[in-house]
Amino acid sequence: MRMSEYLTTMQLIEPCPSHIENLMAWFSCEHELKDWTGPNFRYPYDFVSFCADLNLDSVKAFSLVDDKSNLLAFGQYYLRLNRCHLARLVVNPNFRGKGIAKVLLMKLSELGTAELKVNACSLFVLKHNTSAIKAYEKFGFSESEYPDKLPIDNCIYMINS
Repeated sequence: MRMSEYLTTMQLIEPCPSHIENLMAWFSCEHELKDWTGPNFRYPYDFVSFCADLNLDSVKAFSLVDDKSNLLAFGQYYLRLNRCHLARLVVNPNFRGKGIAKVLLMKLSELGTAELKVNACSLFVLKHNTSAIKAYEKFGFSESEYPDKLPIDNCIYMINS
């Protein structure tokens, strides 16, 4: 199967316990975790604390899987400042650099804007996460002024309308 065909077989589904366990293994240290989650996530973590800190009861969460149910990426969204705010976006380390971030952004943006009945998306990204910034810019996000104090130090607010 060619990569373009492979990308089209991906779908967003509700994360199951095995996806969360898989996701937990993608972070080898507190620094990696905090770069992904922001400041209010416990470390070290266990399955219960990880699920609780993801706020799975109040924030929509999705696993991006392929046709064999391999977990390729994870992301969340919620309404923030009348935009679909994308959060905790991460691609499986074994699949980075293959266009999966674009698929994750596209599918989450389509689903989130439709469900939340808004026309634009936003996200936060740490300034030193240059690979993520490049991926977001390729997808049409650009840095924007945040109307309040940024909730995280060394962070950029980006929007895509």
